[in-house]
Amino acid sequence: MLEKLETAYNGRFKLVKINSDDEQELAGAFGIRSIPTCVLMMGGKPVDGFMGALPEGQVKAFLDKHLPAENELEALAEEEEALQALDEGDVETALAKLQQAVETDPNNDDARFDLVKLLLEMGLEDDAKVFFAPVIAKAAAVRKLDSLNHWIKALDAVAHLEDPAAAEAPLQARIAASKRDFEARFAIAQLRMAEQRWTDAMDELLEILMRDKTWSSDLARKTYVAVLDIIEPPKPKVAEGQIPPEDPTVATYRRRLSSVVLS
Repeated sequence: MLEKLETAYNGRFKLVKINSDDEQELAGAFGIRSIPTCVLMMGGKPVDGFMGALPEGQVKAFLDKHLPAENELEALAEEEEALQALDEGDVETALAKLQQAVETDPNNDDARFDLVKLLLEMGLEDDAKVFFAPVIAKAAAVRKLDSLNHWIKALDAVAHLEDPAAAEAPLQARIAASKRDFEARFAIAQLRMAEQRWTDAMDELLEILMRDKTWSSDLARKTYVAVLDIIEPPKPKVAEGQIPPEDPTVATYRRRLSSVVLS
């Protein structure tokens, strides 16, 4: 029955059979006292199990309580293919795959983040806002979504400017007159974010944080963290037990933030 369910569940779980007579040490570690005993492992750890033979309906209920839904797995596969396409420079395929992932599993915040981010990078702000709108209410509770919200707010802040470059001169003049004109510094940081000049934006935000760590209800720090989330590339796959290398720019600016906030 379990073999049949493994096929029916189409990769949602992998069935492994162990002969407890041959693997007595393992059987002892899991406290096996009767056969059959089923143990559900997730992330290398046991999370649930049952002893004895159960009807198929009960086994399905047991599995469905823990396993990701089929649409979630499909979305994860689409997202992985999208990131691979991006790594190969195939933006069109990546965009299509990410859109499919979000439509398949609307609760996949990672795929939505990647989709909205890519659309914003391409200058397709209206399309980005369409895909961001369904999750805007929970952005404050999901950091990566909140990071996108900071970027969108920066774009909205400069959208009315006919010449963003010309708008910077009076802001710089205000800063020259007062180093603590944080509104002017933040406005320049938003200009930089709109231009996707990320390190320049963070440099300006650091100027605020060095003078007032909690300015405007922590707005400068939250925006800085948002930029770090936006520019951080996907983690490369590494062997189990290894830590993936950190992007050098992200690592540098994360250290700078820590040194200022903790000083």
